[in-house]
Amino acid sequence: MAFNKIGILVAMDSEFRLMQGLLTDAHEVAANPRLLVGRVGPKLVGLMKTGIGKVNAAVSAKELIDDFAPDCIVNTGVAGGIDRCLSVADIVVGGTTCYHDFYAGEVADHLKELGFPDEIPADSRLTASLQQFSKDLPYVKFGQICTGDQFITNNAALEAIKAKRPQGLAVDMESNSVAHVCYLKHVPFVSFRIISDTPWVDNQAEQYADFWTSAPQKNFDLLRNLILNI
Repeated sequence: MAFNKIGILVAMDSEFRLMQGLLTDAHEVAANPRLLVGRVGPKLVGLMKTGIGKVNAAVSAKELIDDFAPDCIVNTGVAGGIDRCLSVADIVVGGTTCYHDFYAGEVADHLKELGFPDEIPADSRLTASLQQFSKDLPYVKFGQICTGDQFITNNAALEAIKAKRPQGLAVDMESNSVAHVCYLKHVPFVSFRIISDTPWVDNQAEQYADFWTSAPQKNFDLLRNLILNI
């Protein structure tokens, strides 16, 4: 199956503006002014800014599915690094996503009892495409993205997440909530995030500010390649 209608979700204005620059023939949808539809090459793309946080992301994912009916959804943007194998401006592709701040007791079967997996796998076709054209890019890593309604600013918070999610590479505030909606709605999904900061360093605030000068373009170059090759 070719993915000809691709939904893109980003959280912030800065990310939206970068993605908007990739679109040709872009126009707002009358029924949903938050939805911008255009083309990247032959592909039809629906772009929305979610806003920050799990609820905003989930609501936006539902709107995108209802108003655009995409063949797949890609969530991208920035994330914090929570594994020391990462450097600023590395890109983490979420082979799985999960919540780091979700606890519903000691359930025996997460999927059966709660209705969704504890770790939600990305669509294998989308991750295979990303693996194929990033195989010579050492800054692209494949692993787990952990989602929660927290901006991680110190090493103690990082270590607490790693204790719960030892496979986690990156932490954000949207990916798994979008994955959750896509899982329930049977829409293929993948998230990948560029690392903006690493909480174990002393100059994290400066690291995050400096990141925005040029690094995000690398993330959106990867996104453009994905769109054109799926």
